[in-house]
Amino acid sequence: MLDFFQNLNPIMQALIATCFTWGVTAVGASLVFVTKSMSKKLLDGMLGFTGGVMIAASYWSLLAPSIEMSADLNLPIWFPAATGFLLGMIFLRISDRLIPHLHLGFPSEKAEGIKTSWRRTTLLILAITLHNIPEGLAVGVAFGAVAAGFPAYTLPMAIALAIGIGLQNFPEGIAVAMPLRREGVTQKKSFWYGQLSAVVEPIAGIIGAAAVIFMRPILPYALSFAAGAMVFVVVEDVIPECQLGGNTDIATMGFMLGFVVMMVLDIALA
Repeated sequence: MLDFFQNLNPIMQALIATCFTWGVTAVGASLVFVTKSMSKKLLDGMLGFTGGVMIAASYWSLLAPSIEMSADLNLPIWFPAATGFLLGMIFLRISDRLIPHLHLGFPSEKAEGIKTSWRRTTLLILAITLHNIPEGLAVGVAFGAVAAGFPAYTLPMAIALAIGIGLQNFPEGIAVAMPLRREGVTQKKSFWYGQLSAVVEPIAGIIGAAAVIFMRPILPYALSFAAGAMVFVVVEDVIPECQLGGNTDIATMGFMLGFVVMMVLDIALA
């Protein structure tokens, strides 16, 4: 697989990697063809796993390389990482305020963003779609970093990040499709909407890869920007959602497991 990726254009690498992460979301959503519901404990544990992967990826795959790349700049070594991280948070916060969406497990009156008459189904999908933007961006920026030639970032590291994001996309597909199925949406529509929530990842991936290839000096900022956006999503969305059912211990253990899995992937493939 490594040889195959090495011979590709970095934008194509990012596209293939994010299509993989999108595909894993579709696999998770396809479980609606097998069952109409899933154990809340299991789902909370899987959402916790998602949060753990994202937090680990934010440090090992994004922030740490950003700091290492900043060592040769005529700036305090912490400045690009801190600036990009905060800009990622601000970007997600603004998106959160503007895009109408509804987090899983919350009643319709708790919808966030601009007030709209859109259906609950649409708002649920938009919440996960918003969640997936930083994931696709992170993968794209990672492959762009490899193409930019920074020693701090290698192709195996970018592939490890894509694998980790793919793993945590599996429960995301379930988390969208299953609630829709329980609300009476057909199997086909539940699957369609579940996988559609991740279609933004290849788009964000291409944008992220192209941005750092053509504007190489922004790379440390771009890596930390993706990290800030992902941490915002975990704290604002994933953790509250996996705690709603009262399965705190299971969700926490899922989080710890996800963190370790992503950490091992990143270190083993570095």
